[in-house]
Amino acid sequence: MEVSWSSQEAQPSRQVEEEIPFYLPVGNECALFEAAYRYRLPLLLKGPTGCGKTRFVAHMAARLGRPLLTVSCHDDLTASDLTGRYLLKGGETIWVDGPLTQAVREGGICYLDEIVEARKDVTVVLHPLTDDRRILPLERTGETLQAPPEFMLVVSYNPGYQNILKSLKPSTRQRFVALSFDFPATEAEVEIVARESGFPRERCIPLVNLANRLRALKGVDLEEVASTRLLVYCAILMEEGIDPFEAAQVALIEPLCDEAEVKEGLLELVRATYG
Repeated sequence: MEVSWSSQEAQPSRQVEEEIPFYLPVGNECALFEAAYRYRLPLLLKGPTGCGKTRFVAHMAARLGRPLLTVSCHDDLTASDLTGRYLLKGGETIWVDGPLTQAVREGGICYLDEIVEARKDVTVVLHPLTDDRRILPLERTGETLQAPPEFMLVVSYNPGYQNILKSLKPSTRQRFVALSFDFPATEAEVEIVARESGFPRERCIPLVNLANRLRALKGVDLEEVASTRLLVYCAILMEEGIDPFEAAQVALIEPLCDEAEVKEGLLELVRATYG
């Protein structure tokens, strides 16, 4: 079961996973996640946008049979958005748990995506849950929740986005065990894109090769590069009969940059791949 919060105004959506979401391991990350869960260690995932961190967490939550509560962190996210607040409902003032509190009460996995985007007071709330106390104090209700053994805290960020103003404090980083992610090797990425899109495997090979050429331009013409997620989108369009050049243009080139000269240069790579 997955619950997602994307903003404090958004209503949470619930999704029941009938099957374990597909995830292709590229190393020992599944065993490491299970060990961290078993020994109640908080986990930090590092890696570029769209490389599979979120899918990995969803896969592991399903494998472990735990509810997953996902929060997309942003500048306006407050500690109350995570822990909860009093709301007026039907003429009464009632306490409503936030996703972090709910995960603690239910013994779920709370996943805070792009934690560096959150305000500093949010990370302070996490500290008592990341050491041997494993508690969540709720000042507004007077409660101190003890996290059950099944509760796990997972956070992630993209090191490429970090700057002086947005970085995870060393004192916070050292509260987590950490796994680094990157885009899969070519053969594995071909398999992932084919599996996720339904596009024939042999036709995914030039698409992944194109992505690798685009990724070589990171730091030269591009701040960010084509993610595995965008490759899946592109392959879906191709599977639906969209011309490969047009599919690559709308799924890979346009999301990556706005400058006309840079886009034209990138489209030359697409033409070289798809004629």
